[in-house]
Amino acid sequence: MGALKGLDLLGTGDFTHPLYLQELKEYLEYERDSGFYVVKNGDKGPRFLLSAEISLIFTQNQKTNRRIHLILIAPNFQVVEEINLYLSKLGNLSADGRPTFGISAERLTLDLLKISPDILVIPAHAWTPWYSVFGAFSGFDTLEEAFGEATPYIYAIETGLSSDPEMNWRISALDKIALVSNSDAHSPGKIGREATAFFYPMTYENFYRSIKENKIAYTIEFYPEEGKYHLDGHRSCKVSLNPKETIELGYICPVCGQPLTIGVLHRIEKLADRPDNLIPENKPYSVHLVPLVEILAEVFNLNPNTKTLQKLYDQYVEKIGTEFDILLKKNLSELSSLLPEKLYLAIKRVREGRVYVKGGYDGVYGIVKIFEEPEPENCPFPKQKSLF
Repeated sequence: MGALKGLDLLGTGDFTHPLYLQELKEYLEYERDSGFYVVKNGDKGPRFLLSAEISLIFTQNQKTNRRIHLILIAPNFQVVEEINLYLSKLGNLSADGRPTFGISAERLTLDLLKISPDILVIPAHAWTPWYSVFGAFSGFDTLEEAFGEATPYIYAIETGLSSDPEMNWRISALDKIALVSNSDAHSPGKIGREATAFFYPMTYENFYRSIKENKIAYTIEFYPEEGKYHLDGHRSCKVSLNPKETIELGYICPVCGQPLTIGVLHRIEKLADRPDNLIPENKPYSVHLVPLVEILAEVFNLNPNTKTLQKLYDQYVEKIGTEFDILLKKNLSELSSLLPEKLYLAIKRVREGRVYVKGGYDGVYGIVKIFEEPEPENCPFPKQKSLF
């Protein structure tokens, strides 16, 4: 699936789980020239990076239930084995692909770096309400508050599906770190819905240095409004609100009187020290895309889960190139001769940022439409820098 999307590098995920680690060792081999891993005896395809996600639940600064998810990236299987040995003393690695430990983010990070300085620790989906470094219900207001003495070794945060780099630019304290994007894929079809592009050479050393020195090329983004926690709201009551409305309501659902789930936009507004639309100097750009399957579903009026949709996807990828070729790279004049008119127009509009968005809230995905007329107050055209 990674090859169909157009990805050159994939994170393995879940290297902490003993059975999956065994499988990784069975199917992957180290590529000396790049420092990454490739499929044994396989056709040339995406390389692999050894990665995992873990959950921390701990007490800090007299506040219980601090909940943070962290991405761990390791240079090789030997380091992974040492990481797992360390983590096995803190909890059960077999219980979940994303195991949970009762240790602070500061202590864990410092301990891991004693194993190897080439390990990367990156806060995952940094803004989501429940399990993130800046989460409204479980997080912190600064990286320093969360990581203490380990803060200088946190070189990046993952912005997550419900925020993008432009939103994060509003917080000047984040200027010094890389803002990376990953697909957070829990099913193969969602691989590549977000991605980070790096400059060559394609080596682990360059990958590590690019993140450490904040020198990534660009990121490919979900429209943050489509993320499940962009706006405030209450799912059971079908209530979604912008931050101003939430404040006016005293953070209480107007239907049932229960506390609202505070979304990413609200949290960023609270911590921001810069105005909206400000562009700091020397920031890598980002491009917002709509996944090809979503475009095909709208253009051909198909249910997203039908086999017909998958056949169409396979047909166009086989005919033209990878998904990123179609959405990003191919010249529009070339696409106009290869695609039905409405599909060509849809891709053109996506490249130009002319889509309609309705924000997600409290675990409900938002809606992105290309041709459908929106409700004016909820679905304005977002501001988008066109790359074409």
